[in-house]
Amino acid sequence: MTTLKTQKGTGTGEKSHACNICCIAFSSRDHLRKHFRIHAERMPCKSNLSHKTFRKKLNPTTHTLTHSGEKPYSCKLSHKTLSDNTHLKCHAITHTIDKLYSCDLCDKSFSCESTLERHRSNHIGEKSHRCDLCHKSFSDRSSLKHHTRTHTEEKPHSCDLCDKACVHKSVLVSHRRTHTGEKPYRCNLCYRTFSFKSNLATHTQMHSGEKSYICSLCDQVFLLKARLTSHRRTHTGEKPYTCDLCQKGFSRKAYLTTHTRIHLGEKPYICHLCDKAFGNKSGLVSHRRTHTGAKPYSCSVCERRFSLKANLTTHTRTHSGQKPYICILCDKAFFQQAHLTSHRRTHTGEKPYTCIICQKRFSVKTNLTLHMRVHSGEKPYICSLCDKAFVQKSHLVAHTRTHTGEKPYPCNICQKRFSVKTSLTLHTRVHSGENPYICSLCDKAFVQKSHLVVHRRTHTGKKPWPCNICQKRFSVKASLTLHTRIHSGEKPYICSSCDKAFSDKSSLNYHSRVHF
Repeated sequence: MTTLKTQKGTGTGEKSHACNICCIAFSSRDHLRKHFRIHAERMPCKSNLSHKTFRKKLNPTTHTLTHSGEKPYSCKLSHKTLSDNTHLKCHAITHTIDKLYSCDLCDKSFSCESTLERHRSNHIGEKSHRCDLCHKSFSDRSSLKHHTRTHTEEKPHSCDLCDKACVHKSVLVSHRRTHTGEKPYRCNLCYRTFSFKSNLATHTQMHSGEKSYICSLCDQVFLLKARLTSHRRTHTGEKPYTCDLCQKGFSRKAYLTTHTRIHLGEKPYICHLCDKAFGNKSGLVSHRRTHTGAKPYSCSVCERRFSLKANLTTHTRTHSGQKPYICILCDKAFFQQAHLTSHRRTHTGEKPYTCIICQKRFSVKTNLTLHMRVHSGEKPYICSLCDKAFVQKSHLVAHTRTHTGEKPYPCNICQKRFSVKTSLTLHTRVHSGENPYICSLCDKAFVQKSHLVVHRRTHTGKKPWPCNICQKRFSVKASLTLHTRIHSGEKPYICSSCDKAFSDKSSLNYHSRVHF
């Protein structure tokens, strides 16, 4: 037996008994002796079921109950059952007003002395338990034990209903509630129930109006510290969670989990009405509203309703003018994070989305989705008045206004109105004289990007639009459309005065002068 240094003076708080292996000091020889068993692996008590060993005689009996599931100790106030009398005593204190153990550093109080000791280690920064694999340190042994499972991938707690395995027993307990629907935590003010105690704590803050976590960069306030941490990453661009398969980074662990399912093809959330499957629960919840038509989120300013809270948040910014997402390269601001992400690619030239048919690349996923419909011929948006079909919903909305005559976008300078917002944007440049799109070859400037694209073809001679009948090629798609009508004989523009038909609108406008 290694000789251990022995001194008196426990009454003074002096820690004179030091471990000669890890140098941790203790105030009594008895505490040092118990600690030394960690190194000497002196575990005198053994479980007959799992062969697990324990330092204390009480532990094998308590541990055996984790195999049988027996919880013989019941709380008289809440009827909660526990496997250990010590745990019952700690739990009983939660019902009392007093929390007997107070931290002398921050005045926070706790019902158990062991919880106070773990809390104190957060102040002094003591992390005496180190992982042998990655050398990360922890303030208590249980945290190290749980961390080690991230290396071993051990998940010892399995659900008996769906065979899902969990690292922590508490996670398994929470998971079981997804099967049973149990919500044991109730709000005393509105009687709403919750599956998780943390959710109840967050909900209670909504009644009190308490929001204690403030972003130092934009002054946005949050109920939870974790949400503030996630929010800060929108400013810093930090993405600490990386996919092992494609190296894509994410700002939240939940986003990485959802992303991983794309690689695995896993879609565990299934709609019971149409059997459509989803990679995350929120996707299923949103999808269900397409069946029910529910729009639970209402704008307090204009009372417009939304099926998604995120859509309401974005919409609210159109009233407030808030644009919290700012490009660090040009200071342009955006309503949504997704818009900022797409905008950054105009600086970097990144186009991460590729068409599997023609290999054309896109900077925005929605543009790829629309492009794929060019190959498939899909036009899912159909006008209820004339049955004309469209690739995009926005095109259908704009088309519907040709029937209704609605022009909701007025110019603030000349009061001219437009049916499409992009038309108003282009018109505004007539007043401002802005020509933001400049040819790199001849410095000619244009109001629209599409005009610049067409102009470049005068330099390159490129004519990407061929006629399928005579193979004549055109630099502009509109020119091909007009040319095709020569072959088809189509004349869609009809004079309202004499019913004479024309193949293009300009010819109709020229003819109309005859009648005036």
